[in-house]
Amino acid sequence: MTAGGYGQNPGQVVGVAAAGIGGRAAARFIDWIIAGIIGGLLFWVLERVSDLPGWVSILPGAGFGFLYFVFFEVVTGSTPGKKLLGLHVTGAGGATKPNVVESAKRNAYMLFNLIPWVGGIFWFFAAIAIAVTVTASSTKQGWHDNFAGGTQVVKR
Repeated sequence: MTAGGYGQNPGQVVGVAAAGIGGRAAARFIDWIIAGIIGGLLFWVLERVSDLPGWVSILPGAGFGFLYFVFFEVVTGSTPGKKLLGLHVTGAGGATKPNVVESAKRNAYMLFNLIPWVGGIFWFFAAIAIAVTVTASSTKQGWHDNFAGGTQVVKR
């Protein structure tokens, strides 16, 4: 162990196990279900109480998932799906949880879904790149974790 409890790789904390792609994907799937239900209900109500056309509620709905992940990561360090599977997001340098900027950066790829027609394609390729980089990394950190300054998903 090096000074400060950190391993040889920046952002990796010694004594915790990095979460692999399987657990992370399962947690993300659970979170999509939860966020989809909450977002669906929220925007259904929004559509009922406003004079906005129905398709307008889809636009903030695409951004709602981003806000869901950022909120839970910043407040608790774990989304409900991660918490259920015993996973936790650490902040850069091994901080107990990411700050707003770090979480926003690690989840920014989700905002591709706001781009009409091609956003879903961009999101898909970003998600594949995350899976490949997490799998290839000895610390199980994807490009989005590195972009966020070294966040890491660990097992608790």
